[in-house]
Amino acid sequence: TDESLLTIKGPKGRIQNAVWGPLNKTIISAGEDAVIRIWDSETGKLLNESSKEIGHQNTVSSLFMSEDGSHFLTGSLDKSAKLWDSRTLTLIKTYVTERPVNAVAMSPLLDHVVIGGGQDASSVTTTDRRAGKFEAKFFHKILQEEIGGVKGHFGPINALAFNPDGR
Repeated sequence: TDESLLTIKGPKGRIQNAVWGPLNKTIISAGEDAVIRIWDSETGKLLNESSKEIGHQNTVSSLFMSEDGSHFLTGSLDKSAKLWDSRTLTLIKTYVTERPVNAVAMSPLLDHVVIGGGQDASSVTTTDRRAGKFEAKFFHKILQEEIGGVKGHFGPINALAFNPDGR
């Protein structure tokens, strides 16, 4: 049917991303107001939300749930990506970049994350792709160390994914 099963209300600004939480009992959302929220998927009741002190400082542009549902990764225009516990909303790790983050993904097999983005649309036309401003960066999920990158994109990276075999 065309009937809505649940409407989530409350956040200021647009919700950019939403994913199912562990066992589909919750919905995790994030968006323009930089706050990550966990909602009860049956009642729509707000259960938890990230604080400005440890959370993102700008729009959350990307949200990616781990294969096992235990943690998720967010990317933000504040030039960072953050790894969170799905049940408690505890911040686990922060990955810092030089550019706004538009897209994030996690390997289904390895402890790797990939982060991509670029700069504001207004400055894209004045940037040479060889300057490395449109690079996907790979980080070790636990150690937070940058382990590689892919350069050569002609504009901001807006979507990322790992092959199901982890490559």
